[in-house]
Amino acid sequence: MKFLSTVMLGSMMAFAGSAHAQVKIGITLPISGPAATLGIGSRNALSLAPTKVGDVDVQFIVLDDATDTTRTVVNARKFVDEEHVDAIIGSATAQQCLAELEVIAAAKTPAICNSATKSVTDPVDDKRRWIFKTAANDAIMAGPLIKHMQSHGVKTIGFIGFDDAYGEGWLKELNQRASGENLKIVDVERYARRDVDVTGQVLKLVSANPDAVLIVGSGSPATLPVLALSQRGYKGTVYLSSGVASMDFLRIGGRALNGAVAGVGPNLVWEQLPDSNPTKAITAKFMPAYEEKFGKENRSNFAPQAYDAWIIIQNALPAAMAKAKPGTEAFRVALRDAIEATHELDANSGVFNFSPTDHAGLDERAAVVVRIDNGKWILEK
Repeated sequence: MKFLSTVMLGSMMAFAGSAHAQVKIGITLPISGPAATLGIGSRNALSLAPTKVGDVDVQFIVLDDATDTTRTVVNARKFVDEEHVDAIIGSATAQQCLAELEVIAAAKTPAICNSATKSVTDPVDDKRRWIFKTAANDAIMAGPLIKHMQSHGVKTIGFIGFDDAYGEGWLKELNQRASGENLKIVDVERYARRDVDVTGQVLKLVSANPDAVLIVGSGSPATLPVLALSQRGYKGTVYLSSGVASMDFLRIGGRALNGAVAGVGPNLVWEQLPDSNPTKAITAKFMPAYEEKFGKENRSNFAPQAYDAWIIIQNALPAAMAKAKPGTEAFRVALRDAIEATHELDANSGVFNFSPTDHAGLDERAAVVVRIDNGKWILEK
């Protein structure tokens, strides 16, 4: 079953009658390594994208970057130097997205990354003008969580997160908001994506006795602090960043996750959204097609985010095609310009509005708060 969004069908009509052409898209994702949960779902989602849109053939070239920045750069160079792609989708972590900036900027090739970290696209300088992203910024996801903390009487908070750009981005947001929201941060701990034990950090957190603990991680490594807190009898509320939004996380964390609260993209609980939510109609087409092929147990935020990268590119193709031929620098520049002009584009992750100063493109419509209950995500009303 092939999935075609309303946007795609409209663009197919726009391409009707155009000269035959081929657009090449390079896809670099962490299909292996610590961030494989993000990469596998993203790869699967993009396998649903059409290989022909009107008279335009679309070729997708998928490479595994193994959650490694060096591999990401090697893949990006292969895409631009050997494959001469028109755009790149990926990767899925902030470090990898930032690592490819030099390559894409030098080659004038637009890229759409799936990282949530603000620094990937901000500020939009000479290099970042070539990169966009589909995952909501830390600030957008942090806002609803902090409101939830306030409404549930949280006064003190402990933090444990990845010791990388993702973790630091969230910590920065928490520090900026805490004092103004009458929240006191009583302990800050960090750990690496490849760590297998966080006992020392969690003992410090429990000793600080905060009302709540915010865990900033992604994929299966994000379960380490949850499990350790549960083993030590922590009774406060556990809050989670959007990097946990997958069924794999629920399976690994098990009962220890019950009662935890997370800020996630709306597509994770699309059936529970009101019909007025602008993302619901898009996800109601994408998710059934995805789950029919890959199973309901593989639902995540990451698959729809990756597909949104294609929706954005596909939406921009008619304007780029009107200016230049695929496979040329002029086309890549035109495609970048058309992506940057994206306005009120409904997608799985939210509604995209890019501009010369904003390559993140999402607003508060990109975040909802959910509670975990017996292996299920429950929308907090």
